[in-house]
Amino acid sequence: MPRNDVRHAVGRRSFLALTGGAILGLAACSPQARTVASAEPAGKLPSGAPPPGTKLSIAVRTTHLQLGPAGLQKDLAFTVSQWPNLSAGPDIIQGFRAHSIDLAANAGIPPIQAEAIGVGAKIVAVQVRNHPSYVFATAPASGIRTVEDFRGKKIGFSQGQAQGVVVLRALKKAGLKNSDVELVALPSTQFLTALQSKQVDVAPLGEPTLTKYLSQYAKDGARGVTTDVVDLLSVLWAPDEVLNDKAKAAAIRNFVPLWSRGLVWAWENTDEWIDTYYVKDQGVTKADGKRIVASLHEPQFPVNWDKAIAWEQETADLMAEGGFVPKQDVSRLFDRRFEGLAAKAVPARYRETS
Repeated sequence: MPRNDVRHAVGRRSFLALTGGAILGLAACSPQARTVASAEPAGKLPSGAPPPGTKLSIAVRTTHLQLGPAGLQKDLAFTVSQWPNLSAGPDIIQGFRAHSIDLAANAGIPPIQAEAIGVGAKIVAVQVRNHPSYVFATAPASGIRTVEDFRGKKIGFSQGQAQGVVVLRALKKAGLKNSDVELVALPSTQFLTALQSKQVDVAPLGEPTLTKYLSQYAKDGARGVTTDVVDLLSVLWAPDEVLNDKAKAAAIRNFVPLWSRGLVWAWENTDEWIDTYYVKDQGVTKADGKRIVASLHEPQFPVNWDKAIAWEQETADLMAEGGFVPKQDVSRLFDRRFEGLAAKAVPARYRETS
């Protein structure tokens, strides 16, 4: 087996292991599993309030923290049974499979990975980010200064998460093949310790993890390598079985506007959000929180999802070219009953209409 193929095989096995043993049974994609994965949401989107007693388990920590200070709690028309503090794609997919999570926020790659292993779920809301979200952090004294220096280096790689696609896009743009580097299969939650221990030479980090890492290790030669690689999509998504439940679909319809309005509130109330999230929840200093927020860009929610679907298809094709997932039509991953709902809930300046 060629060197590159070995790495791809390891990546697939590693992802399945990370999502837990229950997922392994789906990897064979039995006919029954594929039927679940391709199920279309039933009927039109419910228009009324969710029935009394409707509950959802929602893994969207930022919204959880925004509802109160943004004054949106009163508009929540159902009960949130729990707010699991989970965000990594493999963890969310396992939560969907275990019926312990009804709705989650992720980048665009986890839905592609879920489809590849027979876990049926669909996207119900989209935020676009037209600016880079990740910086490649280097291990202390690695000597890496540019993406071209990645050749022959060990790179932290989580194929089921946005960070994995950022790696693949950055390598492609730099003219490097996957076989020119060593892709070390790890969940993104382990990137920090892998860099600290020099298990990897470089890994993509987002904020506030990047700031925490560089504040401790920059003195030892660690640095951030910036690129213009964009991870375009941030999405809300839910299992097919949840979307086919009229009461739960109505609850999600109620939640989507609160999600987008909460993000806008955080953008417009930076001091309070820095204190609530970056300082109290994430443990960074107020000064670092201000620096992080200053590097961000205002949220944008597309009225039409065509651009998002095209981007998701390009991402899926890139993953398929690398041998990480089968070819797939990503249009089936979007529940267009919810299209534009997030955008219509926010002021016009936060809507992407192109």
